[in-house]
Order: sequence, then structure tokens, then C-alpha cells
Amino acid sequence: MQFTHEHEEIRRTLARVIADEINPHVDAWEEAELFPAHEVFRKLGDLGLLGLTKPVEYGGMALDYSYSVVMAEALGKIACGAVPMAIGVQTDMATPALARFGSDELKRQFLAPAIRGDMVACVGVSEPSAGSDVAGIKTTARRDGDDYVINGTKMWITNSLQADWMCLLANTSTGSPHKNKSLIIVPMDTPGVTKAKKIRKIGMMASDTGLIHFDDVRVPQRYRIGEEGLGFTYQMLQFQEERLWAAANAIEALSDCIAQTADYARERQAFGKSILDNQVVHYTLAELKTEVEALRALTYIATEHYVAGRDVTEWASMAKLKAGRLLRSVPDACLQFWGGMGYTWDNRVSRMYRDGRLASIGGGADEVMLGIIAKHMHTSPVRGDR
Repeated sequence: MQFTHEHEEIRRTLARVIADEINPHVDAWEEAELFPAHEVFRKLGDLGLLGLTKPVEYGGMALDYSYSVVMAEALGKIACGAVPMAIGVQTDMATPALARFGSDELKRQFLAPAIRGDMVACVGVSEPSAGSDVAGIKTTARRDGDDYVINGTKMWITNSLQADWMCLLANTSTGSPHKNKSLIIVPMDTPGVTKAKKIRKIGMMASDTGLIHFDDVRVPQRYRIGEEGLGFTYQMLQFQEERLWAAANAIEALSDCIAQTADYARERQAFGKSILDNQVVHYTLAELKTEVEALRALTYIATEHYVAGRDVTEWASMAKLKAGRLLRSVPDACLQFWGGMGYTWDNRVSRMYRDGRLASIGGGADEVMLGIIAKHMHTSPVRGDR
């Protein structure tokens, strides 16, 4: 991927914001199990960072997707996984379909304030009995006059306890599970929306994750994104960006994990020499670094294909799979070289050990990624330029 002056400016701006406005507060937010999403998003919105790829007429910058990848990568410098994930939901998971297929009225009412940081968004796909199996969701949106009446439950919803609106996937008819769904914008203060529970997790502590009930929630049919019945297709397109974002976001966090471990191992003494002087340690770190750079290359190739207008379902799935695997193996290997310090709660490596485990589950589990890749292998030539 060729980086321009504008790419580098985004990196520099984010590095400053992260150092001055985010990382000094991360430990407190992790302890509180919540971060002030509206406050943080407004700061990012003021800098134009929440709408890099979105249309200019709604406050975006209309840049290609490589700029989102650079931003996702830069956000890996945040000293936890929760805050970058929440930002990614706003920029690359809840808003792509709205920006691409929503009506002008819908974009002015919900997309423009999300780009400014005045509204926090979330995406409602997962349910208690349907996570990676998107076709199996049970939430319904029944037509009644000019409205939809929504009933159901969404679970594991990032940002939902602070969100102003949800991009909701619901069944709007019977029939084929791939053709009976629609994406609908649901303001979270609509009567019948209940933020039932804040889910406590083993990691991503600063991110609010909710269980949300919808009981006869009435919203206008004009809040539907695009055509009725195309929600599954629109969500699959959103997943391409979500998975590319997840892969890119892992790169710098993994690189920092390795670098911090090398620094600690260089200083830590055992048996008369530094830990790093043991061949097994520096060889292991060298192997891990090589794996991370392979992920970077894979992510950049996938991004180039996406910018060129190609379907990158397979590429994004491979990148997301690889990122999830490395977010499990790299912190685990590094933590070993920290000894007892690695087993303490506030250690950055132990935080990544907890936070990174989600990457192999959220946005489509590893097994789903493998299924997608296998399907493409069976239906297209095994070649590197597709």
C-alpha cells in the first residue's frame, strides 16, 4: 500500500490525541468498566476522524478505505482494546450501510451527527441464540401502517448502553433467512427499548456491552436502510469493513506487545544474565514479529483489493482469522517472559491477553472465517490475484 502525506497526517494526529487525551485515562476507565464515549467521540469528530470514508455532504472526507485502515492501525496504540473497538463500531461497523444505502433524510438525521461525534452508534446483530449465525436471528420488525413494530433481543452489543441509535438487523418478512431481513435505525430512547443488563466480560473492560430488549418498539418505516429484504446482504458488506478494521487494529498493538516484552526481558535478570540473552527468548520474539508483519502484509493486500472495488470477503476473512489467532498467541508467549509480573492485572501484556481473546469470537468466530475461506477455495481458482 502506498501512503500519502494525508495518511501520515492521520497517524500523527491520532498519535497526539492518544498520548494526550486517551491513554492518560485508560487505567481509570478500565477500573470503572466504562469510558465516556460521547466525550471521546466529540474530540475525534472535531478533528474529522469519525468520517474519513463518509460522504462530504454529511461531514465526512470521502477518502478511500485505506485511510480507515491507517486509522484502525494507529488506534492500536491505545493502551487497551476496549476504546479502539468502540471507536471502530462507530466508524466501520454501525455506519457503512447507512452511508452507502441510507436515504438523504436518514443520513442527515443519524449519520451526520455520528460523524461529528454528537451521537454514539451501535450495531445490533447478535442475539442470545444467534451470534455468528446471522441468518438465524429471531428479532422481528412487523409492518403496521407507516411504522415497523420491533420485538426481540440483542446481546453482546458494544456501545449500546451509551448509544443514541442502533443499526438493527431484523426479520421484516417470512421466507428465506437470507432475503427476509432489513437494517433499521432505532433511536435508543424509543419507548419499548430496554437496556436490560450491562454484561461483565473477562476483557475489554472499558467498553460497555449490553443486553437490549425490544418490546413493541415502533419506528417509522422510513428509518429502514435501503430496500426491505436486503438487510442480510447489507450486513455482509458491513462485515467486510469490520473484519478489515479488526485486522488492521491488531497490528500496532501486537507490535507494541513484542517491543515492550523485549525491553522488559532485556532488563530482567535471571541466572546471571538478562532474560533476552537466552536464545529461546529472542528467537521466539523474532518469530512473533515475523508473524505480525505477515498479518500487516495480508491486511494491506486485502485493503488494496477493497479500494479497487473487489469483493474481499475471502481476503477480509483471512486477515481477521490471522489477527484473532495472533491476538491469542502473541500475548500468551510474551506474558511467559514477564514471569509473575505478566500475571498481574494492570500489566499491559496481561490486558492484551484478556482483551485479545475476543478477536476470535466477535465479528464472526474463527470457525466461520475458515468456512468462508473454504467456500471460496471450492468456488474460485486458488490464486493470489482474485
